[in-house]
Amino acid sequence: MFGKFSFFKKKTEQAAPKTEIVMGIDPELKYCPSCGDEYRADIERCTPCQVDLISGVQKIALLGQTAQNIVSRSMEITAEDKLVTLRNGQIKDIKYFQKILADQRIPSVIGGEADACRKGCRGGPELSLQIREADIQDAMIILAHDFKNSTALDSHDLSHVQAAFDPRAKTTVCPACGLQFAPTTTTCPECGLCFG
Repeated sequence: MFGKFSFFKKKTEQAAPKTEIVMGIDPELKYCPSCGDEYRADIERCTPCQVDLISGVQKIALLGQTAQNIVSRSMEITAEDKLVTLRNGQIKDIKYFQKILADQRIPSVIGGEADACRKGCRGGPELSLQIREADIQDAMIILAHDFKNSTALDSHDLSHVQAAFDPRAKTTVCPACGLQFAPTTTTCPECGLCFG
């Protein structure tokens, strides 16, 4: 009277194990070690950077090693450490850079002259952000990365950034967008960048 009913389904096919995405990195894809762009597994080279790609597994290993290096970094500055000035500026800017560095476990100190405001400065005294000399290379990479992210320059074509506006030339190149135009105007007709 009733049709055959089974509470248990027969296991027919096992699904392939899914690869685990770690720190936003897919082990089955490839990545550029320079710009960090993600590529399909069959691509071998990053065209804009002209470098060979690494696998997602390699990128995960590199990120793990970097994280380990950051965790093991000492946050203590001793009297024996040679300090170098990384940046000069107003207190709000210096504190911003100090926080970015501290997030990556690079210690810093803020220095400046106590009577600097008596010299007629506006916006507060000019202070300096000092770090250990041994940390300078890592600090420069961190601040450059922050600059690219905060200005969105990581998603812009910077190939014309070294171009210079020459009003005596027959044509000039806009450093912002790359348009070639006659320098009869001091404003780029494409992007509106002003020269002057």
